[in-house]
Amino acid sequence: MKNTRRIFKKLTAALAGTLISLSAFAAQTGTENVMNTTKNPSGAMFPLGQENTAYSQYFIGKSYLAPLTKNAALNVPISNVTFEPGCRNNWHSHTGGQILIAVSGRGFYQEKGKAARELVPGDIVEIAPDIEHWHGAAPESWFSHLAISCNPQANKSTWLAPVVDAEYLAATTKKTNVLAGTNFGENDSELAKVFSAFAFEDVPAHSAALDNKTRVMVTLASCIAQNAVGEFRNQLNTALANGVSPTEIKEIVYHAVPYAGIAKVRNFLGETNDFLAANGVALPLPATPTIPREERLEKGLALQKMIAGERIEKMRASAPKNQMHFQNFLAENCFGDYQTRPALGMQTRELLTFSILISLGGCEPQVKGHISGNVAVGNNKEKLIAVTTQLLPYIGYPRTLNALACLNEAIPEKK
Repeated sequence: MKNTRRIFKKLTAALAGTLISLSAFAAQTGTENVMNTTKNPSGAMFPLGQENTAYSQYFIGKSYLAPLTKNAALNVPISNVTFEPGCRNNWHSHTGGQILIAVSGRGFYQEKGKAARELVPGDIVEIAPDIEHWHGAAPESWFSHLAISCNPQANKSTWLAPVVDAEYLAATTKKTNVLAGTNFGENDSELAKVFSAFAFEDVPAHSAALDNKTRVMVTLASCIAQNAVGEFRNQLNTALANGVSPTEIKEIVYHAVPYAGIAKVRNFLGETNDFLAANGVALPLPATPTIPREERLEKGLALQKMIAGERIEKMRASAPKNQMHFQNFLAENCFGDYQTRPALGMQTRELLTFSILISLGGCEPQVKGHISGNVAVGNNKEKLIAVTTQLLPYIGYPRTLNALACLNEAIPEKK
């Protein structure tokens, strides 16, 4: 890192000298300077330049461009790019690659499929050809970087989809321990020490089958089932920090309605909306596609049978006539209205359902049914034990042991 800083200082000093020379030359010759010397609000030694209107369709927020070199024969085009707070460019790629050198403020760089990288002055990013990526400012900070085009004679940019608010928020939220979402006041430090050691050290050591994102998702679902609004609130920052998107957070809340009931869930809608709005997410979120109302029974029943198998036909065949509407409601409402929504995959939905049911307590027949459903969609006993382990600190031992008994009955241990 020290070597990188030294290189950065030498490079910026050299570029600063070039900039001064260009400015002096323009003043002496009367030629138009390509650079706007307005003081850069990011604090960079390089000029702000002009608002980047030519490429504004590829940015969210305002950016500014100041070309620093003019001699095309040198084949090293360098520009200073400045982003206002929250500004970022679209996902894009360069056929010849690119080098970025952060010079002031705080920003982020992210490649497709990888975690975002925070950028501060002195950081250098080497972007290989054809790598999809984006870069821009932090939500609260101006940011400037030098952009150096590699292989400029054949380098072409391909502009892709915008970095929507949900992606940007997830990328720029400070990463925290996935389990560090439970806060204790200073008057309960003894409990905090005992609980934290158990929940954040012992439990993860025995639930390695879960990734961090799934851990926090099942914990959110459990909080809803228990009407634990305060704990749900504590977990929301942790969720964003570990890759749970705003759409997924909202969908977890929606998914809980047919299992926990709207009387419990309504409070969580308000908490979720307030949290997302406070974190800069535009509401309402983009609509999730749903199946037409007249197709709910057909599509819901098909999904129900796919998960639960022939048991569904037996349930429907044995239902008294005056109770058949409950079976239809299960198919068209629980499955047709909710389970068919594409925002979450079936494996995730079945894990959430299992989490809600074991957290509610008194739902052992339904727990056993959804253990079979989890297996049908590809979740094995190891993963369900991991979910049960993860939730132990939040639901307590009685419900945990009941869940474990259901698991062992539905999927006996091999002798």
